Amino acid sequence: MNPNNKKLYKIVLTGGPCGGKTTGQSKLCTFFENLGWKVYRVPETANVLLSGGIKFSDLSEDQVDTFQENLLKSMLSIENTYFELGKSCDQNCLIICDRGAMDAAAYIPSHKWDRIMKNNGLNVVDLRDNRYDQIIHMVSAACGAEDFYTTEDHASRSEDVALAKNLDVKASTSWIGHPYFDVIDNSSDFENKIRRMIAAVCQKLGINTDDSLAKNAKKRKWLVKYLPDDQLFPPFQDFEVTHYYLQTYTKNMQSRLRKRGQKGHWNYTHTIRKPKVQDQVVEIKVQLSHRSYSSLLLLTDEKHYPIYKTRRCFIYNNQYFQMDIYRKPCHKRCKGLILLETHSVLEDQELLDRLPKFLDIEAEVTGNAAYSMFNLSLVEDWEKSKIFCH
Repeated sequence: MNPNNKKLYKIVLTGGPCGGKTTGQSKLCTFFENLGWKVYRVPETANVLLSGGIKFSDLSEDQVDTFQENLLKSMLSIENTYFELGKSCDQNCLIICDRGAMDAAAYIPSHKWDRIMKNNGLNVVDLRDNRYDQIIHMVSAACGAEDFYTTEDHASRSEDVALAKNLDVKASTSWIGHPYFDVIDNSSDFENKIRRMIAAVCQKLGINTDDSLAKNAKKRKWLVKYLPDDQLFPPFQDFEVTHYYLQTYTKNMQSRLRKRGQKGHWNYTHTIRKPKVQDQVVEIKVQLSHRSYSSLLLLTDEKHYPIYKTRRCFIYNNQYFQMDIYRKPCHKRCKGLILLETHSVLEDQELLDRLPKFLDIEAEVTGNAAYSMFNLSLVEDWEKSKIFCH
């Protein structure tokens, strides 16, 4: 294998108690090893430390704060060891982290977490968005599959159903906003839950799973009439996002840059959308450095306006939603535009029942070319345009 073409992919498996994380890690490892990948599994740092005799009930408040800070630093150091091994690997490499940096934030008051960030020169965008390629949240059986929730066969688990639900919400909330965050709920039996988790990883990597896994989730999109008060939303993360379309050598290909971040910290992505292959659209996504992003900006296509929007990410009814709120400057067709989207394998009515009740949804616009970002960004009026994408 050409070392320049090898893949290094870092994922976090997180979730509440009894969500299938341990089984999922084993199945995911076996699946990718069968594909010829090298797989590293990063152990859960909290379990490593707590197995040494530490009991929170014996610690003072100051000791707990010190422990939490050292837990995070230990986690990052252990992960970095595996990440460096992955970089030097001469084959495709998958690194599975048993929980990740933001899981620590779920158990620390926000003001103390902010202090840890400041004391150690860290920021949330780098820890949450840039450090890992994908986050998989395995929803606890306590949320929707209570009959299957158990604390048996797990020496460190003693949570009842109510506490398990609370821990599940905390774990998922801490990761809201990661650009590739998949929530694997209990809408299927356990075997298919694990298959859906593996399929979510394969989908992001562009690996064809044939019939061995559940079908990929479909992207669904709805038009929202107006933005309600923030207080009506569950916990959410807002991001400032800018898209630029780039020149391409063929009109059948789309190329765009994305700048996405919070509080002055950014990540950058280059997406190339190729013509259909066997009726499937092929998209290649690559994370960029700021330098590479700046260089590619020189190729901006003047036939398109930049797209400015606020992306709001949240979980509602165990479904992960992204809501794009378009901002000025923009073409008049984008003024006041709000689009809600999710990926789901649920059937129509079951998914509709999960839509946020606090949103006034005007219509579903899945597949409607008028709400394609490519078309929304066109400088020309659509009636005159020769590059409107149908």
